[in-house]
Parts: sequence; C-alpha cells; structure tokens
Amino acid sequence: MKRYSIARRLIFMVLLVELLSALCVTGLALIYERHSHFRSFDVMLHGRADSVFGAVQDAEDPGDNVMLDKGDFELPAEDIYEVRDEKNRLLGRSPNWSGADPALLASATNQTIKLSVNGKHYRGVVIHGLRLVDPGDKGGGIPRHATVFYASPTHRVWHAVIGAVRFYALASLALMAVTGVAMAWLLHRGLAPLRALAAEAAKVSASSWRFEPPENVKATVELAPLAQAVENALQRLEQSFSQQRRFTGDAAHELKTAVAVVKSSLQLLSMKPRGVEQYRAGLEKCQADCERMEEIVRKMLTLARFESLGVHAGATPLSVDLAQCVRQTEEQFRSMAELHGVKVVLDLQEPLPVALPTDETALLVANLLLNALQHSGRGTQITISAHRLEDWIDLAIRDQGEGIDPAALPHVFERFYRGDPSRNRNTGGTGLGLSICKAMVDAAQGDIQLSSEPGLGTTATVRLPSSKALDSPAAGEFVSTATLPSA
Repeated sequence: MKRYSIARRLIFMVLLVELLSALCVTGLALIYERHSHFRSFDVMLHGRADSVFGAVQDAEDPGDNVMLDKGDFELPAEDIYEVRDEKNRLLGRSPNWSGADPALLASATNQTIKLSVNGKHYRGVVIHGLRLVDPGDKGGGIPRHATVFYASPTHRVWHAVIGAVRFYALASLALMAVTGVAMAWLLHRGLAPLRALAAEAAKVSASSWRFEPPENVKATVELAPLAQAVENALQRLEQSFSQQRRFTGDAAHELKTAVAVVKSSLQLLSMKPRGVEQYRAGLEKCQADCERMEEIVRKMLTLARFESLGVHAGATPLSVDLAQCVRQTEEQFRSMAELHGVKVVLDLQEPLPVALPTDETALLVANLLLNALQHSGRGTQITISAHRLEDWIDLAIRDQGEGIDPAALPHVFERFYRGDPSRNRNTGGTGLGLSICKAMVDAAQGDIQLSSEPGLGTTATVRLPSSKALDSPAAGEFVSTATLPSA
C-alpha cells in the first residue's frame, strides 16, 4: 500500500481552499475595479464633452450661427471629438478623427458608446445641447442646437484595472506561500506529541511492556484518549501474554508429570520378573495416568475452542431450558453426592430459556456442580437456584465447603492456577474446569463470578442472556439435554 502524509494532505487542502478563495477574491476585485474605474472614466468623459460643448460660441455672422472656439479648451491628443450644429454642419473635430456615423450622432444624450478606431478601443458619449445666440436681444435670443461626440481610449483604464487585480493576485500568492510555510512548521510542531507517542509505543516488545505516554501527550485533548487506549490495550496484551506463558508452563508441567509417572511405572515393571497380578496392577496405573493426560488434552482443546471461536461461532444459537438442564445434571451426579455425603437442593423457576447450545449448557452446570462436590465436606449441603431477572437468567450454586483464600479468589478462573490449596491433584481436577466455564460464559456475552468465605463455603453466580431477549429464530424453542458431555 502506498504511504501518504496526513500533514501534506492537510497543507495541500488548505492551500487549495486558499487558492480557490484567492481566485474568487481576484474575480471580485476585477469586477469592482472595472466598475469603479469605468465609472470615474465616464465622469471624465462627460466632463470633457461638456468642456467641448462649452466652446460652442456665437459666430457673429448675419445668419446668427454658432462656431467651435478651440482656443477655449485643451484636450489629450489621443481623444477624439466631433461637433455639429442643428443643420448637421461640422463645427469642428479632432485631427485623428475622420468623422462619425450619423447614426452614432443620433444616439441619446449621455449614452455610453463603445467603438474601435485604428485598432484602439474607445469609450465615448454624445451630448445634445442648446445655445442661445444674442441672448440680450428682444425675445431672449435665438436658440441654436448642437451635438457633441467625445470619446477617449480605454487602454489606460484597463491598465489601471489589471494593475490593481495583479496586486490582489500577487498578494494572495504571497499569502499562500507564507501560509504553506507556516502550516508546515506549525504541523511539524503540533504533531510532535504524536511522534513522541509513536516512539514510546515502538519501545514496547514481548520482553518489555513498559509504556509511559509523555506529559505533552496526556495534556493534548485529541491524543489523550488514544494514549489511554494504547496503554489499556498493552496492559491487556501483557496480561494475555503472561497467561499464555503460565498456561504453557503449567500444561507442560502437568503433562510432563503424567509422562514421568507412566515412564517410571513401566521402568519399575521392567526391572525384574513379576507376577500376573503385579503386571496387571502396574498396567492399570499406567492406564489411569494416560487417561489423566487424555483428560488434560481434551480440556485444553475445549478451552481453546471456546476462546478462539466462541460457543455460537458458525451456528445459530439454540434455546435451552436451564432448569431442565440443572435437573438432569443433578440426577447424573446424585450417586456421587451420596457417596460424598452431600445433599443437593434445587430451587428453580421454570422454564428458564438461555441462549446457549445444549452441550455447552450441560458442561457449564456439570463443571460448577462437580467443583462444588469436590470441595464440600460430608454432611454439608449444595443449593442450586436459578431465576429470571428481566432479560437475564441468574444461576447460583452455593456450597458449604472449605471456601477459597481471598488472595486466591481473583485468580480462580486462570488456567492451571494452583494458588488455592483446594485446587490440587488430590481432588482429581485438572485446573481447567473454571477456565472453561469462564470462556463459555464470556462467549455467550454473560458474566460469571465466584464469592467465598473461608470455612463457610463458596458461591458461583452465572448470569446468561435469556433466549427470548435475543432476536433469534430459535428463541423460545427448548432443547432438552441428553447425556452429560465431558470437559
């Protein structure tokens, strides 16, 4: 995948927005400057045209005509003008002008006219005015009409307009350049906490989990949640790695011990000739140890399946009546309870549909009940209660055994944990039963907790989602348990 820089993209996007804004400002400046300069130009045109019309004087001839007195005004050499009287007689024109079209002179007063003369663009105006000849005579004088056409080249106006627009454009480009450099510097400085966070995270390895976000990262509103998330993730990873290492070591220890026992039993049998009964007893002991190894491997595979795929992976969740499952499990363990001298009491609300497959539900109840039986003394009682609480099903298994040390209680769901003396090889367990229960309940989006008081007993509490609370086509269809699956 091609790499890209967020900082460069941000700078590019900001400069692109500034460029578009500069183009808009330049366009608006062009419109404004053109309007402003040409309005001033039109005022100048009218002023010069009025000056030319003011030079129309009495000709002092018998016909009381008018004439153009050129000595009364001084005009730019590039400008053109033409003056005619009411009889369309030419009173005067500029040397660089060959004459106006009659239709042009017939234009309305003060109307702006655009024309091209000798390749130059002009802007002109036509004035129709009235002059009085001999105003002191009887009757107030003789009126004489005159028409003035005046035009001036527009290249100077456009030069001024383009100069102003060029200033705006260059100023915008300069501002963009300054902005680009400033943004690059500011982004480099502003992203320093992010680089520091990345550098600190890069130091983390499987052998060193130390991660301390710098203070400037914690003080940054946008980076503080990221730093906290990375820190929490690394803590969980460290815990997971520690559990995996402990699990591998404990599993190796368990299997190594069983293999050593089998090996020593076979070596003892081969040291000297023995009788049939001695060989049979030795082989039975080896078979028992092999069965123990098989049980450990089977439970390890079961735990791995629950943790990697989950109990619902690849299949539609079934709905099982937890109350019926508890009754069948209690019935299967009844002989074991009688052998230990333990009484099992049921307090169940029926039906109790939970969103778990049949085998997993039976395995969960069996592991918890077996754990309670193994740690209950003769003459004690185990109570199994299950009730509905809104969209949840609560299951509680209480025993009156020796309890669990408070220091060991937080670790009881860890695989092969041996902190509690009651969880040892003397009970026949492998140290994986509660770990399997934990993985199974977590996969079902439930919760499992153990509470204990030394000398008074232990309570295992399980909360599972009710199948009727899930949007599942199988909700409400109870599947009864058959045989108790082994862990």
